[in-house]
Amino acid sequence: MLTETRLRPGETTAPPPAPSRSRPPRLMGLVIGVLLLVVAALLSLAVGAQRIPLGDVWSGLFSPSGSRFDNIVRELRLPRTLIGIAVGAALGLAGGVMQTLTRNPLADPGLLGVNAGASASVVTAISVFGITSFTGYLWFALAGAAVAAVAVHALGGTRSATPVRLALAGTAVNAALFGYVNGLQLWDLSTLDQMRYWAVGTLEKRDPQLLLAALPLLIAGALLAFALARPLGALALGDDHARALGSSVRRTRILSITAITLLCGSATAVCGPIGFIGLMIPHAVRAFTGPDPRWLLPYCTLFAPGLLLVADVIGRIVVSPSEIQADLVTSFLGGLLFIHLVRQRKVAKL
Repeated sequence: MLTETRLRPGETTAPPPAPSRSRPPRLMGLVIGVLLLVVAALLSLAVGAQRIPLGDVWSGLFSPSGSRFDNIVRELRLPRTLIGIAVGAALGLAGGVMQTLTRNPLADPGLLGVNAGASASVVTAISVFGITSFTGYLWFALAGAAVAAVAVHALGGTRSATPVRLALAGTAVNAALFGYVNGLQLWDLSTLDQMRYWAVGTLEKRDPQLLLAALPLLIAGALLAFALARPLGALALGDDHARALGSSVRRTRILSITAITLLCGSATAVCGPIGFIGLMIPHAVRAFTGPDPRWLLPYCTLFAPGLLLVADVIGRIVVSPSEIQADLVTSFLGGLLFIHLVRQRKVAKL
């Protein structure tokens, strides 16, 4: 039954709230991200030097029949695909945190010296301590990534760190550490032989046990990153606005760097340094999510592993039966995107 509401003189009715138009497309984007990731995973399982029909992929995963494809699917490509999903999600999520933290869409997790620190630590482990197993690399890579990230934050100013200072400090630390890596490799040829395979990021022939060892650290970094979504959103408005909203700028920066270190350090230890995933994905999905980290970070987590798996598949088929490492493919694609971004007039703003 309809009733008529009488208004007092001078009183007007408030307009009805406008329906939300942002959430349905964003939610739909997450669904699309899941579907694309499934397609990329199927391609990773089916495409390579040996093409495998999807029916045989399915039977190899869930009902092995003893065919010649079962071992390829279960022993070779499934671990490779799972590593690609975990590492891609970590790099994409770290990139989203990094770009929001520095308020710079050109920022990459390597800006904090994470990759350089991990590489320098692994070189030291090989040359000084004689570590030769990938499992041994894990803890050295994590320690090096953490030390480099702390050094960048200290040089950038623990109390007055700004995006520009962090970028300059990261550039300096990267240059120094990569100079150390190159010098040690030239001085010790045995280190060069062992390091050159790890130094090129790839999903090929990576030990699944290493992923299991790194998985708790990846999960911890992901949970910390998602927990920081709201404080990072306040920090993206500027330090003064973040303080006005009750957010601790220093704590948010320290915890963000911790999350980036856990994510990138673990991913680098598993697959070696893989560049540009953390640059490309956050910039690409921001057109749909906007700058809000509460949406940006889940998008990065879903779309980044799909990109890494597709890059890995491209590397398998371009020069088949040989392979091109995934890092070379992502670097080529990332270089093109970087040139495009630099040419944009408003590239400095999120």
